[in-house]
Amino acid sequence: MRVLVSGGAGYIGSHTVLALVAAGHDVVVVDDFSNAKPTVVGRLEALTGRHIPVHAFDLTDIDKTEHLFATDTIDAVIHFAGYKAVGESVQKPLDYYQNNLGSTFSLVRAMQRHDVDKLVFSSSATVYGTDQAGATEDRPTFATNPYGWTKVMQEQILRDIAVADPDMRIALLRYFNPVGAHPSGTIGEDPSDVPNNLMPYIAQVAVGRREKLQVFGDDYDTPDGTGVRDYIHVEDLAAGHVAALEKLAVTDEPISTWNLGSGRGTSVLELLRAFEKAVGRELPYEVVGRRAGDVATSYADPSKANAELGWSTQKTVEEMCADTWRWQSQNPDGYPD
Repeated sequence: MRVLVSGGAGYIGSHTVLALVAAGHDVVVVDDFSNAKPTVVGRLEALTGRHIPVHAFDLTDIDKTEHLFATDTIDAVIHFAGYKAVGESVQKPLDYYQNNLGSTFSLVRAMQRHDVDKLVFSSSATVYGTDQAGATEDRPTFATNPYGWTKVMQEQILRDIAVADPDMRIALLRYFNPVGAHPSGTIGEDPSDVPNNLMPYIAQVAVGRREKLQVFGDDYDTPDGTGVRDYIHVEDLAAGHVAALEKLAVTDEPISTWNLGSGRGTSVLELLRAFEKAVGRELPYEVVGRRAGDVATSYADPSKANAELGWSTQKTVEEMCADTWRWQSQNPDGYPD
C-alpha cells in the first residue's frame, strides 16, 4: 500500500515509517514540523535507502490537504499528527481542540472525497481516564484533561463516520508509554522542551542536560510507592501500527479498537534502576510531591491485539533503556536544527 503518515517526522511516526518501508509499503509523510526537526527525514532516508516524499504543512489547512490527496495516489492513512502535551492542553485548551479535531476533520474529508477507506488512528491510554489498570477495550472512555478529551472525541467522531460510511475501515490504537529508540541510535525521542515523560527525562539527566530526576510521589499503593506504567518499545509500537493497517485490508469490521502495550507494569524506580544499568552508573534523583492528575497504576490488557493482530511486544525494559541511552548519548542535544 501507499501510506500517508501524518506526523511522520515525529517520534512514533518516524519509527513507523521505518516499519512500513521494511514491510514493503510506500510511504508519504505530512508534517508541519511544529514538534519535529526536518533533519529526521535525511536520517530516515539513510536508514531505508529510499527517498521519502515529505509535505511540510499543517493538516488543518483544508486546501493543502485536499491538494495532496488530489495529486498523489494514497491507499491508507496512519494519523499521528496532533498536539500531545497534557499540561499545555490545560493551559491552552482551545489550541488543542482546534488543532487535534480540525486536523482529523480535514484529513477524513479529503480521504472520503478521494475514496481512501483505510485509517489507523493514534489514540491513547488517556481515554481510560483514571481507570487505567488492566484496561480492556470495552471499558468506558473519559478523560481528565483537554488532550485526553481530544482523543475521546476523535474516537467518537471516527465511530460515527464508520456507521455512516460502512466502506471505511478504521483502527483505533490505544497505547500506553512509548519509549526506546532505533537500535542504530540515529532516530529517537527529542522533546522540544522539558520532557513530560519519564524516560526522556532520565536520559537527559544521564547525558548532563538535567541536574536530577524528580520522582513525583513515593506513597502510591504500589510495590515501591512510585507510579507504575506500561512501557512499550517504540519499535514494537510501530510494528503494531503495521499489523493494524494490514488487518484493515482484510477485515469486514468498519471500526476496530486495540490496546498496544506489554500488559506489564514497571515502577518509576524500577525504570530508573534499569536505565542506570544501561548507563553504568547511578543517577541523581529526589522524591517530590505527587503531580496533579497522575494515577498510581496504568497498564494495558493487550490480549485482544495479541489474538486479532498476531502482535505482541518483543522488547524488554532493559532493551528500551539501552536503545534510549544509545540515542541520547549519540545525540546529546537531540536532532540538529
